[in-house]
Amino acid sequence: MTKEETIQLEEGNQLKLDFSKLAKVAARCPDVIPVAVQNADTKEVILIAYTNEEALKESLKTRIATFWSTSRNELWIKGKTSGHYFELVEVRVNCEQNSLVYFVRPKGEGICHTKNKQGKSRNCYYRKLDLDGGDLTNTNP
Repeated sequence: MTKEETIQLEEGNQLKLDFSKLAKVAARCPDVIPVAVQNADTKEVILIAYTNEEALKESLKTRIATFWSTSRNELWIKGKTSGHYFELVEVRVNCEQNSLVYFVRPKGEGICHTKNKQGKSRNCYYRKLDLDGGDLTNTNP
């Protein structure tokens, strides 16, 4: 993906969902499950990530939300390089035991790799879908 395509995907107002994402993840990292990450205090959904057995054990041991990076195919300790980590407060398991919810307290401001116009980090869910027109509206430009 070119830099311009990435900018358009991350900041544009057109809906371009990657419906093949799960197939790509399954082909590359078959032993993962999705994790919804939610702010324990505000209840905002911060991001959706993936975990495997190694990442879950690391999260429980350190109390820092740790994931499996499906793009790099390696352990991803959120905040290891930026210092903006997620303190793990609670973990919930769904009925079929094939997904998790991590309730976290963000430490620092770095949540998403994208930034608003002021250069501040934002949650990954910063765009809203217009239910009638189908366009996206940036709620934190």
